[in-house]
Amino acid sequence: MSGMGAGRLSREARELYGRIARGDQVDVDAESGVLEELVAWRLVAVQTDGPGGPQGMPVVLDPAEAVRRHRDAGLARLAAAARDLVDAPTVADELLPEFERSKWWSGPGSEFLAEQSVVNARIAAAVAGARCELLTAQPGGGRTREQIEAALVRDGGALARGIELRTLYRDTVRDDQITRTYAACMSGRGAQLRTHIGPFQKMVIIDRSQAFIADYTVQDAGARAARHVKDRGVVAFIVEVFEDVWRRSEPWQGEGRPSDDGGDGAGAPLRTTALQREILLDAEQGVLQGVTAARLGISPRRLSQEVSYLREAWGAPTLAALVAKWVRSPDRALVDEDRRQRGDSGRVGAA
Repeated sequence: MSGMGAGRLSREARELYGRIARGDQVDVDAESGVLEELVAWRLVAVQTDGPGGPQGMPVVLDPAEAVRRHRDAGLARLAAAARDLVDAPTVADELLPEFERSKWWSGPGSEFLAEQSVVNARIAAAVAGARCELLTAQPGGGRTREQIEAALVRDGGALARGIELRTLYRDTVRDDQITRTYAACMSGRGAQLRTHIGPFQKMVIIDRSQAFIADYTVQDAGARAARHVKDRGVVAFIVEVFEDVWRRSEPWQGEGRPSDDGGDGAGAPLRTTALQREILLDAEQGVLQGVTAARLGISPRRLSQEVSYLREAWGAPTLAALVAKWVRSPDRALVDEDRRQRGDSGRVGAA
C-alpha cells in the first residue's frame, strides 16, 4: 500500500480510480487499502451519511489538482532534506569540540569517600578490575599483620593476573619485620618495591585511569577519608607525583637497614636527606620554622611535614626531643665531617 509520501501511484489505485469514475460498484471494505491510497493522494473523497452513519460511495476528485498538491509536498520534503544535508557539516563543526573534550574525561572528576569501609571496598573493586598496572604509595610506616594478610591476597591476585605492581614505603618500614616479610614475598612474585626517606602522599593508582588520594577539601573529614579521582588530567598529575618520588627512592626486597656493625636489623641509624639536615640544624640553633622555610625556599606546610615525619621516625614526642636525638645521631656527625672536608662551616645543600 502506498501513502501520500509515495513517489508513484500503484496500479491497483489507478484501476480503482477508473472504476469509481465510471460509476462501477465498489466494495469499500474489501478494497479499503487501495482506497486509502487514493484518499491520501486526494484523488477521491469518501462521503458519509453523517456522523456514525453508513459509509457511502467514494467520489473522484480532480487529478490535476491532486497531483499538483502531491508534487508540491514532495518538493517541500526534498528542499527540507537538502537543507539538512547543507547544515550537517555545521552541526559536526559545532559538536566536534565537545566530542574531543569528552575523550579526555572519564566520568565525574572526583568523589568524596568518608568511611574507611567504603574506601577499602572501592579500592578492592578497582584493583580487581585492573588490566595492566597498580601503583601504590604507603607513607604510614609499618603495617599490621591483618593489613599484610589482606594485601597478600589482593596484590598477589593482581600479580597472578599479570598486573605490574609497584609500591612505595617510607624508609622506616625496613625496621618492621612484618612488612619486611611481605616485601620479600611480593618481590619474589615479581612486585617492585622502593623506600623513601622523606614524607610523601598516600595514593593508589589503577591503570593510570583512576586514583585514590587523601581528601583535603572536606573540613572535619576523618583521617581515613579519601577521594576517588577519575579525571584524566588530574590522574596524570598524580601519576607524575608518584613517579617523581619513585625516581628518588631506593629499591627494596625486604632487607633491613644496615646497622653500624654491618648486620641487619632494627636500631640502625636513621638516614636523613640534605633538606632534613638543614631543618634540623636550624632547629638545633633555635631558628623559627617560618624563617627556615623562607631560607630554604619551601612552604611552611612542607617544612611541617618534614618535621612531623622526623619526629615520628625518630620517636620524638616534641621538637625539643627531636633536636636532642639529632645532636647525638650519626647523621649530625655527617654534617661536621662534610664541613671538615670542605674546610668551612657552611651549610650542607638543601637538595
